[in-house]
Amino acid sequence: MPEIDTGRGHDDDKIRIVIADSDPMARRALRDALQQEGIVVVAEATTGTEAVELVLFYSPDVVLLDERLSGLDGMAATRTIRDRSHAVAIVVLAAAPDDESALRVLRLGATGYLLKEFEPGTLPRIIRGVVFGEAAISRRLAMKLIESDRSTPRGGAGLRPVRSPLTDREWEVLDLLASGAGTDEIARTLVLSIETVRSHLKNLYRKLGVRSREEAVEAARRMRDLVG
Repeated sequence: MPEIDTGRGHDDDKIRIVIADSDPMARRALRDALQQEGIVVVAEATTGTEAVELVLFYSPDVVLLDERLSGLDGMAATRTIRDRSHAVAIVVLAAAPDDESALRVLRLGATGYLLKEFEPGTLPRIIRGVVFGEAAISRRLAMKLIESDRSTPRGGAGLRPVRSPLTDREWEVLDLLASGAGTDEIARTLVLSIETVRSHLKNLYRKLGVRSREEAVEAARRMRDLVG
């Protein structure tokens, strides 16, 4: 069972955090570094599924997710948490640099992506920065994000009309569809099953009153033109 601290008796302004890592030594190092600086570790998880459950139960300020968690990995856990809560800041910890994974997890809603090689003593400062709206990423990764944004085709991708019949998830699917992605690629990018992607496609076709991908993309373009 994960170690739990309900946080009772702590000041209201204390930062509350959930740690998710299968390695007990890693969890202990993170916990000690945080608690020495007054940050409250309310729970510890050993799997991605457990991390999601604890985050939804405790509503912490921040969750630290190991990228290689069992059950749900860090990427899938990020997607699940973000779908169900926008209040918690998500920071993914990776054992080795992987720019593609980093960009994907940030697009899924993570606030940070850090290599585990950082000095534990710097973690409290990083976490406080996250709570106050800063991204927890390296300068190199920040440059990658800038380059990625520069290379993104313009034309309204990402724009969400206020009065749209589509859900945020269906717009994400539609954006990828418009970029030329196939069903398999959409599933990989959004960390979904192919069956789920097909279900989203079916729903957005019905809502837009179209019968093909081309018609769906054109319908989305017209909707965006009205608010662009």
